[in-house]
Order: sequence, then structure tokens, then C-alpha cells
Amino acid sequence: MRRTLATLTASLVCLTPAAVALAAPAPTTASAGVKVYKNCTELNKTYKHGVGKAGARDKTRSGTKPVTNFRINTKVYNANKKHDRDKDGVACEKR
Repeated sequence: MRRTLATLTASLVCLTPAAVALAAPAPTTASAGVKVYKNCTELNKTYKHGVGKAGARDKTRSGTKPVTNFRINTKVYNANKKHDRDKDGVACEKR
């Protein structure tokens, strides 16, 4: 009985690192290779006219033309949607 208990305990100790690796959380959007930009100036260096999610349309005041040449990339938009001030689905839009 003692030999079986010792073997079982040793097996559990050996499996613990593997079990921990399997139970590790999946990477978040930010750590999965999508860059989170500090501000719109930084984002506009890469995405000149802003970045938007699929199906987004620039919200404008009356009499101004909407920005239509922003890059559509939902993953980048979701990681940086804090920069979408007017909540129209386009972050850091500019002409």
C-alpha cells in the first residue's frame, strides 16, 4: 500500500507542470500580436486615416464628407476602441 501511494504521489508531482501548462489562460487580444497604441498620433503613423471594424461608417456633422479611406481591421480596432471618441466604429479617423 505504501509503495502504491508513493508511486501515485511521485506521478502527480511529475504531472503538475504539464497540468499547469494546459490550464494556462489563452492569450488576450493585446498579447496575440495586435498592437495597442498609446494615442491617435501613434496609431495614425501606421494607419494614416484610422482603423475601423467591418461595416463601420464615419459619423460626421452635417455638411462634411465622411472619411472612407480608413483601414478595416476589426482586431486592431477592438484593441484600440478607446480611441473611437464618437463611437462610430472608426478609431482615430482623419482625412
